[in-house]
Order: sequence, then C-alpha cells, then structure tokens
Amino acid sequence: MIFETLEVGIYGANCYIAGSEKTKEAAIIDPGADFNKIDKKLNELGLIPKIIILTHYHGDHIGAVKEFTDKYNLKIYIHKEDAEALNNSNMNLTKTMFGKGVSIKADVELKDGDEIDLGELKFKIIHTPGHTKGGICIKVGNIMMTGDTLFNSSIGRTDLPGGSFEEIITSIKEKIFKYDDDTLIYPGHMSPSTIKREKQFNPFVN
Repeated sequence: MIFETLEVGIYGANCYIAGSEKTKEAAIIDPGADFNKIDKKLNELGLIPKIIILTHYHGDHIGAVKEFTDKYNLKIYIHKEDAEALNNSNMNLTKTMFGKGVSIKADVELKDGDEIDLGELKFKIIHTPGHTKGGICIKVGNIMMTGDTLFNSSIGRTDLPGGSFEEIITSIKEKIFKYDDDTLIYPGHMSPSTIKREKQFNPFVN
C-alpha cells in the first residue's frame, strides 16, 4: 500500500491518501482543504484518485471535496447518519468556518461493517459515534484512520450538534480498542499513535 499524510487547511486537519501499488488507484480520506497540495501529491505518487471517504461531515474535513469531484468525478462515501448534514451548509459548519457554505451530496451512504475494495486494498468501515452521529474509523491493513474520534492522547470534541461524550468513550473502548495493540492510529488532527499507546496513556479512557 502507498500511504501518505497531508496536513491541510487552517484547522490543521489530516488528509490521507491510500493507494494500491498494483492498480495505482487511490482513496482520498478527508480532503479538508488545499486541493492543489493534495492533487500534486497524488501526481508525485503516480496515483489515480477513485473515491473519497469522509470520516464525518465537518467543514475542516470536506473543504476540497467539490474540487476533486469536479476534476475526477469521484464517488463520495460517508456514513448514513452524517449524509444529511454533509448536504447542509449550516449543519456541516462550512459557513461558520469559512464564511462560504458548501453542500455535498454523498454517492454512497455507509453503515458499520461495510467494506470498500480498491485494487488489493480493503477499507473496513467502523461506526464510531460520539464526535458526530455518523463518525467512522477506516481500517486498511494495520492502519486505522480515526477521524475526530480518537487522537494521540486525546479525543474529539463532543460539544457540537450530534456529539456525545458517553458515546465517544464507548466507541473508543468497544469499537477501536478491540483491535490489535500494534494497530497504527492515524487521527483527523495531530500526530499518529498506536492502540497500545492510547490504551496506556490516553487520559480520557483511563
């Protein structure tokens, strides 16, 4: 697998590129901003974007989606519980964050346990509500992209609409921590971690 991290936008969101070494097809996870920066990296890697997977609907994770769909006609995947807000510029906070509203209609509404195949890659969808109702983690190989559910030594906000502290803690303990300790955690903001490290040192779950 070809895997790259790009920090994008004024909110420092992590955009991930996961590509097949065999077919050179790629998934873009959370293209939050900086279309040119992400597109340049795809070209450098020799990858052809095929799909966009969103961990949730917030503006700092969706800002470059329309530019990618306009250029590449990509399919957009998001959990079914977040699809409505993605298509509502007031709910997805783009008006608040950027002063300009963005509304995006998802092509595929995901549910817990879904798998998306791309070349030899298999993206497993793990529904982890708490930051939003439809927040997801995405596991491919030994990597889990946790969006704004689980951070390095922290957790996502739960004070926004659809957020719940109880739900996010349950999601982390029951849906994320059941995977192998050596699973690599790539969060929606900040630096990577491992499940083992978060079990030991994350103050919110200990």
